[in-house]
Amino acid sequence: MAYHSGYGVHAMAFITYVLLAGMALGIQQRFSPEVLGLCASTALVWVLMEVLALLLGLYLATVRSELGTFHLLAYSGYKYVGMILSVLTGLLFGSDGYYVALAWTSSALMYFTVRSLRTAASGPDSMGGPTPRQHLQLYLTLGAAAFQPLIIYWLTFHLVR
Repeated sequence: MAYHSGYGVHAMAFITYVLLAGMALGIQQRFSPEVLGLCASTALVWVLMEVLALLLGLYLATVRSELGTFHLLAYSGYKYVGMILSVLTGLLFGSDGYYVALAWTSSALMYFTVRSLRTAASGPDSMGGPTPRQHLQLYLTLGAAAFQPLIIYWLTFHLVR
């Protein structure tokens, strides 16, 4: 497998999110090393669950794709950029700013996810109308995209008051 430069970027985004969470909790006088560890492990578990769910979905839908585990892990790491922007905006402008940034970054991430996964997971095109497999692939892609804002919200709402 070829090295993809995005893996390091996503790792840095994950670490930045964890450090930003620590800073946000420190500003609110709620910081402790245990909470920081809990924040990091929760984010990691959600990413792993997301990747496993996508792998299972691709398997059950019998979608032939070139997306491997590391590709899906890289795609799931894009949410950290939105999480960081949402938390920073929330720290600067309060909860109203947080929700505006959350809506904007979630919309952008959903659009990106649908466009990217739909292209990357597409199987051979068939002549004629869409096949049931293509419908399953579309539902899987839309489900993955719709899940992104929920994860972002779940991992960040407690950081902004």
